[in-house]
Amino acid sequence: MPFISKDWRSPGEEWVKTEEGWEKKKILECGRQGTQQENMDTTTRCGSLGSFSTEQISFSGRWLEEEDKENLMTDSLALQEFHSKKSGVDGAIQPHCHITIKCTREIAGFNGLSDALKRLDFRSAVHDVRRFNYICKLLDLLITQKLTMLSGCAQKVLFNMLEEVAYQVSASQQNIHMLNKLLHQLRVMTDCACWGRPLGSTLLWEQHLRTINRILSIANHIQIREPGDDVFPKLQNLPEECVREVLLRLADHKDLESSGKAYSVMQRLVDEQRIWRELCRFHFTPQQIGFVLQSCPPQTDWQRIYHKLRKSFGLREEYAEMIQLCRNCRCLFWKSIGHPCIADQDPEFQEKLEDVDKSSLHVPIPPQAFLKFFSL
Repeated sequence: MPFISKDWRSPGEEWVKTEEGWEKKKILECGRQGTQQENMDTTTRCGSLGSFSTEQISFSGRWLEEEDKENLMTDSLALQEFHSKKSGVDGAIQPHCHITIKCTREIAGFNGLSDALKRLDFRSAVHDVRRFNYICKLLDLLITQKLTMLSGCAQKVLFNMLEEVAYQVSASQQNIHMLNKLLHQLRVMTDCACWGRPLGSTLLWEQHLRTINRILSIANHIQIREPGDDVFPKLQNLPEECVREVLLRLADHKDLESSGKAYSVMQRLVDEQRIWRELCRFHFTPQQIGFVLQSCPPQTDWQRIYHKLRKSFGLREEYAEMIQLCRNCRCLFWKSIGHPCIADQDPEFQEKLEDVDKSSLHVPIPPQAFLKFFSL
């Protein structure tokens, strides 16, 4: 679908009809690998979630009404042709998103959140264990603070990502508490209606509610499976020193408390002062710890000190991988994947950067700072 307008400032966009609706061709190129991977995983998902009904696990008709399915059959040929043309391109397209940081008279400082989430391929990044916590924190901020401010397209992308998180948690049987937390916050936000209904399109919110019901159904069917007898060694077979090293690498006090309930040896180790002392040193600075120790008796419980520090200063946020901002080309990208930078393509630009510290050119962007780039 070409851009048709008398305005000479045409963006030159081309649109392709997908199963989820019309999509910009440029954005579709960025998420091409993720779409192919999702199609490969469809059979696995359906097999692991065999207890669901056909309506709950249907991918082809997920966001389509009956009257649109006939149009999809004709447009699917065009979509296949588009993918076949792109398959000939050498190398994979690195997920990245150029943003406008400063407004000028010629350039409006507007960045679309939905386009950025698609260009950075957040939906496929959910399946990367290094990026999972970062994405869940971003979803947490969007649901609790920005849900009513998002556009219809951004809301749709948000619920798609949340559904992908549910599938990932169901398959890996990890981070179930994070999924339950997001779903609890989502229930609270959907109950906060304006004049009896959520703000926005009624038809769009009907689609959102169907997606939410699918996510809740996935979460309700998650069951922790015990490892088989052929899996060795089990946690009970590990020596106490190894179990202690495992506990020392947990950064969340809730995980420590849950571990103590699961195994008697772990309960005894969790009660050790060293576990909580190292947890305090990980989350807080020596100055913060010293400030709290001044008001405590000489023989103090480090677990109690940790909770005082947590309530006073908050916990440190640590992510295995974060979104990076390139100072050369004003581009957001994943550090492990990289991006096509102007510094790698222009020899003259490379000469200017010979005396510059390379590590300072890429700035890590936490989830709170990531949302500030967009008009919400």
